[in-house]
Formats: sequence, C-alpha cells, structure tokens
Amino acid sequence: MTAVNVEPAAEKSDPTLAERTTADLIKAAVSGWLGTALEFMDFQLYSLAAALVFKDIFFGHGSAAVAIMSAMAVYGVGYVARPIGAWYFGRLGDRIGRTKVLFITIAIMGCATTLIGALPTFDQVGLLAPALLVVLRLAQGFGAGAEIAGSSVLLAEYAPKKHRGIVSAFTALGTNSGTLLAGAIWAVLLAWLGNDAVVDWGWRIPFLGSVIVMGAAVFIRMHLKETPVYEASVEETIAEYDKPLNKTADAEAEKARKEAEKKAAAEIAKTPRSLKAFIVACILRFGQCGTSAMVQTYLITFMTANLLVSKSVASSVVVYSSLVGFATVPLIGWLGDVFGRKRMYMVVTIIDVFLLVPCFLLMVNNLGTQTTMEQTSSGLVPHFSNPDLLFFIGYIVLHNLAVLSLASLENLTMAECFGSAHRYEQLALSKEIPNLIAGGFGPLTAAALVTAFGGSWIAIAAIMAVCLVLTFLAAVVMPEVAGRDLTTREDAM
Repeated sequence: MTAVNVEPAAEKSDPTLAERTTADLIKAAVSGWLGTALEFMDFQLYSLAAALVFKDIFFGHGSAAVAIMSAMAVYGVGYVARPIGAWYFGRLGDRIGRTKVLFITIAIMGCATTLIGALPTFDQVGLLAPALLVVLRLAQGFGAGAEIAGSSVLLAEYAPKKHRGIVSAFTALGTNSGTLLAGAIWAVLLAWLGNDAVVDWGWRIPFLGSVIVMGAAVFIRMHLKETPVYEASVEETIAEYDKPLNKTADAEAEKARKEAEKKAAAEIAKTPRSLKAFIVACILRFGQCGTSAMVQTYLITFMTANLLVSKSVASSVVVYSSLVGFATVPLIGWLGDVFGRKRMYMVVTIIDVFLLVPCFLLMVNNLGTQTTMEQTSSGLVPHFSNPDLLFFIGYIVLHNLAVLSLASLENLTMAECFGSAHRYEQLALSKEIPNLIAGGFGPLTAAALVTAFGGSWIAIAAIMAVCLVLTFLAAVVMPEVAGRDLTTREDAM
C-alpha cells in the first residue's frame, strides 16, 4: 500500500515524523467525518424537532411563544456543558493522544442522542419529561465539547501541508452530512407518516436510529492510528529523556517508555499558551457558530411559527441546501489552500454581510400561497406549502455562504493558530466558549427579540451581521497560518 507523507516529500526533513498509508489517511478522514456528522445530526435533529414537535410534546400546551422559547432554552442548555467537556477532554487529548479521546467523546455523545428517542412526553410524566431532556442535553454537550475540535485536530495533523484545506474539509462535510441526514429523515417522516403520527410517535425514529452512525464511528476509531504530529511531539521529548531505551529488555523498555511518556507530557505542558491566539480564534468562531445558530436552528422555527411555512417545506429546504453544500465546502477549503485562510475569511465575511438582507427578502417575499392546514396552539391554521423558487434560493445562498463556507475555513484555521503542545485543549475551548454564547443562547435571544419586535426577521439578520463583522475583524488581526509547521509547540501569534 502506498505511503502518504504527512508533509510533501520535498519538504519532509524531520525523520521523526511517522508516515501514514493512504488507508490511514482515509480512516482519519472518515472518522472525522462520521463524528462531526453525528454531532451535527444531533444538532439538526433537535433543531428541527424543537421547531416541529418538541415545543408541543415536552412543554405543555400553553402559549406558542413560551413553548418555542422553552424549546430553544433546553437547546441552549446543551451548550453549557460543552466548554466543560472541551476543557476536560481537550487537556486529556494533549496528554494521552487524539484518537483515545475521540473514542470516548463519540460514545458519550451518541448514547445521549439515542436515549432522547426513548424519553416520555409531558402528557405522560409532566415536568419530569423536560427535566430528563435537560439531563441528556447536558450529556450530549459534555461529549460534543471536544468532538469537532478533536476531529479538526486529527485531520489537520494528518493532512499534507499544501492540501490541508481540502483534506480538512471532511470535518465540515461532516457538519453538512449530519444536517442533510437529519433534514432528510424529517422530510421523509412527515411525507410518509403525516404530521399527526410524527408528533405522536414518529419523532422518536431519528434519535433511536442515530445509534447506527455512532456504531460506525466507534468501530473506525478503534482501529485509527495516532496522528504523526502528536507522535513526533511526544517522541522528540522522550528521546531527550531516555535515548538508550531500545537497549534494555522488552519489559523494562516498556516500563521506561511509560515513565518517559509521563515526563514528555509534563515537559510539553510547560509550553506557554498565547492569549492573543486564543482571543483571535474565539472571535473567528463567532461568525460560524452565530450564523449557524440563526440559519440552521432558529430560522427553521421562524419559518413555521412566524412565516407559517409548512413543516415539510421547512425540512426540505435544509435538505436542498445541504446537497449544494457538498460542492461549497470542498471548494472553499481548496480556495483556502490557494489564497490563504486570512484572505478567504475576509472575502467570505464581507460577501455574507452584503447578502444578508437580500437573502431574507427573497424568503419572506416569495412564500407562494397558503394551501395546507396545520395544527398550531391556536387550532388549524393555513400554511405555505409551495413557496416560489426564489424562497429556496434565498435560504440556500444564506446557508452555504454564511454557515458552510465559514465552517470549511474555521476547522483548519483555528487548529493552525495553535501549537502542538496545547492544540486540542485550546482549539476545543476557543470553539465552545463562543458556541455557548452565540450558538447556545443565540436562538433564545433571537426568539425573544423577534417576539418583542412583532415577528420581524430583522432581529435575526442583525444578530448574524454582528457575528460576521466580529469574525472579519479577527481575520484582519490574525497572521496568515496556511502551511504552518504543526509540529511547532508554540502558538502562531
């Protein structure tokens, strides 16, 4: 089997860097893809469930606005545990290796997602139902806090230097695959079972079925080699502590090696962290997590509750947009390799800001006619089931440029901002702290603002604009990190 060098052959000068076969690289890519797919499938499953059924089955039958805000609040609760998981598993990943931690995080996250499908409803057990939902959302968040960061580090440290953008796009494709799968599942369920059956029992199917994705990811990660960059970092320090290890007997060598690994971890931990790199990475993160929370979470609720778009259309538009994303994500990743991360970040965020208002106007002004009666807290209400093509174009452009393009850039760029000593921990925290603020409670804030301002979409666009402008400013401040030597222990700035 042909070996794939971590660095291009012409640039590979460090003999301590391990080589990985093509199969190893494929396993790493599929592992990152599946783990991120599961995380974002959970993300979109809950987002769509909150918009379509959870507001009714877990939060009683009172005010529709209060039920929606309650569903968004429980969605946000999962984000409270994410920074804790990021800190705990991030530090662990820098000490014991990337692959071991990724095995643990996928198991925690996948089990919690599956168990949501077995929860009793509010009508069955009263307030215990939302309480149990909160517990499982906390467990999901704890595992997910280091999942996408770990996948990003894994692919960044596996990929050849000149092609990191296109290889790391697999992580972002995982986000797109999870979103697509969740949207497709809901679309099929609504078409096959009908609205009443989905609300009654069909909503459980996608959560219970997520165990299949978890099983595939766990199996691959059981057979995944550690990243060459992590191995090089540890081996270099071990060599400094105990060069004659290979001359001892096997049992003594193994014992000595374990002691040397502990010393290596302690030595690596002494490397200072850069506050500037951490702050820049956090602000870069605001653009993607803020827009994602609006477009992939709250906007779906806004469509069904405020624009009165039918549930089938709201789930279908996510599917169509995610399909387009399979071209958008690798294209942006490749452009990042060609033109650099800094320049692409600046170009994409400027385009996004100028397209916000046109995209929203395309959606709200092209709803078609009200042809479907759907049950709401106020009774049967006519909904739009056949919007014009421009409605779909508005959402697809908004989703692909403001969410998926930034996701394609973000996973690798943030990993390149940090040195090998604390990359996993710093990346995980710089993802999850902004995610808690913009992603976790952004939809709740949007729901409150939209209610306060009479159901206007302007509040959603304004939140997105703030997140995008912050990301543009961070891109201006950051140095170009494309092609950086990832074995360097120190941060990039």
